[in-house]
Amino acid sequence: MGESLDACLERVSKARGEALALAAAGQLDEVQSKFLSQKGEFRLLQQLLKDLPGPDKPVFGNAFNSARKEVEEALEAARLSAGPTKKKSGPTFDFLPGIDPGIGGLHPLTQTIEEITDIFSRMGFAITRGPEVEDVFHNFIALNIPDDHPARDPRDNFYIDDRRLFRSQTSTVQIRVMENQPPPVRIISIGRVYRPDTADATHTPMFHQVEGLLVDDWVTLADLKTVLHRFTQAFLGPQVKIRFRPSFFPFTEPSIEVDMTWGPNNDQWIELGGAGMVDPNVFKKVGYDSEKYTGFAFGLGIERLALRRYGMGDLRLFFENDIRFLRQFH
Repeated sequence: MGESLDACLERVSKARGEALALAAAGQLDEVQSKFLSQKGEFRLLQQLLKDLPGPDKPVFGNAFNSARKEVEEALEAARLSAGPTKKKSGPTFDFLPGIDPGIGGLHPLTQTIEEITDIFSRMGFAITRGPEVEDVFHNFIALNIPDDHPARDPRDNFYIDDRRLFRSQTSTVQIRVMENQPPPVRIISIGRVYRPDTADATHTPMFHQVEGLLVDDWVTLADLKTVLHRFTQAFLGPQVKIRFRPSFFPFTEPSIEVDMTWGPNNDQWIELGGAGMVDPNVFKKVGYDSEKYTGFAFGLGIERLALRRYGMGDLRLFFENDIRFLRQFH
């Protein structure tokens, strides 16, 4: 059981007050390291969101974002007021030129995953994880994929034995969450999935997906379309359009394919992922009442999102470890 909403808001207020006081006192480096760094207080406070009940998430998210923004603006204003650091007096040294050792940075896919996580967190979605080696039940049976379905063909999966395989989709995580959590559910899961695809500009045998699931009273297809529109606008910008096409997946009904605009002139389309309303048979497998609850699910390809974001044409670049390519993202 996580902290109450009041306790979480109190922690945000306390962090805001301490950070603003340090900024006003000119202790700018301490504000940055203690409150705004990757391991700072606001990063820790952000983790509280996942344990809050659904109705409390927007309240906490608004308070958190407002406090963090105020601290960031105060820090920036203090830096501008301080001006350039004065040089210390004393002897000067004639240093010989050395070799820049270089500074590492996050991989572009890691940067993409962190930003996607941040966007969905602000929309009230909790972050979950699941195993990459799955059993047949969670990868197929619970997702309403019958024995004779082509998706279970050994030529389309990486089986370890008759009961286990490398997961072919992050939809397995939604099953594990629903098995252990009653509605309402509002989660995303990000991770690697595996399919024996031939590597080309838009396919690799291993890639990343972001899986989303929302289950509650009166969830509709319009809610799904709204979430996907807002996410793509936040991550890719207003110039990128998305469209929805009717499709079929065993675990959603109705099902849709999600496409986004592509190409230098933004006049082509490429598949971004699949989505739809959770099939009642899936609810039955996890013990949910499909007469009382509805929900939507979606799965989007992270590499394709990154390609579109950075204007690239070949996702294999992400896995070749070419330092000349990776330096562009530091």
